[in-house]
Amino acid sequence: MATLRELKGRIGSVASSEKITGAMKMISSAKMHKAESALHRLVPFRSQIETIIGNVLGSDATFSSPLVSENAEVKRMAVIVWGSDDGLCGAYNVNICKRLVEYLRDLRGALGAAVIIDVMPVGKKIARIADHLKENGVNVVAAPDGIDSKTDGTAVNEFMQTLVREFLDGRYQRVDTLYMKFYSAGRQRPVASQLLPVLPQTFAEAGAGKATGRPYLFEPDPNAIFNAVLPLFLMAVMQDIFTENRAAEQAARVMAMQSANDNAKNLLEDLQLEYNKLRQQSITSELLDIVGGQARE
Repeated sequence: MATLRELKGRIGSVASSEKITGAMKMISSAKMHKAESALHRLVPFRSQIETIIGNVLGSDATFSSPLVSENAEVKRMAVIVWGSDDGLCGAYNVNICKRLVEYLRDLRGALGAAVIIDVMPVGKKIARIADHLKENGVNVVAAPDGIDSKTDGTAVNEFMQTLVREFLDGRYQRVDTLYMKFYSAGRQRPVASQLLPVLPQTFAEAGAGKATGRPYLFEPDPNAIFNAVLPLFLMAVMQDIFTENRAAEQAARVMAMQSANDNAKNLLEDLQLEYNKLRQQSITSELLDIVGGQARE
């Protein structure tokens, strides 16, 4: 049985852990709200881009772009998977990796076993987990220098431009993304989708309800505008992915710290109860010794 001193030390340790997890929860919550605000700030730009696409697609012109052309055969493709660079976010990276394994199986079933799939993890933690996929014949390639789960701004646009160049140069015939989509503080889901070439239904979803229905005169012509706006649309999508991933990571960390904090509170209550019982037994034993000593006198 533990002594009073040992129990007191354990109580102090658990109490410190409770304070630490509480503070980390507050920090993660602040970061989550910051990322959520960044998501809201991205909405006007992407909405405007989608409005332009909707109006252009609503014209009678024909459109062509190398970023939209479907390849008859996919020999090599890339799957960019986003995770975290830091820990203490529960099963966040594990859940993403589980979805990745399922998605790779679906891709091989749809494209054939001969297709070469390069998995590009973005984030140190997800990269370590993805390394285990090498044993199953999956090619794991490193993300470009300076690209991680915290990357923002110009570096994100440069990353998107790199992917576009590799697609146009023929290194990849298809580029897919897999990331944790942020719905709310308590709900995040892994989402996988095709980024390149852009699917026609992507434009249908983006332009749905965005066209104003007003008559437009396009200068120089709708196809030129379409090819100018399409890269901006892809950059907006990439910015969304990075920001969604950051918000989802911090939301997962808030939930993990909340769970750790609750466990620490429960453990602290149990230890305090055990300490009080042991202290009461000690006091009772001392009183019995005193009473017994007086009786003998």
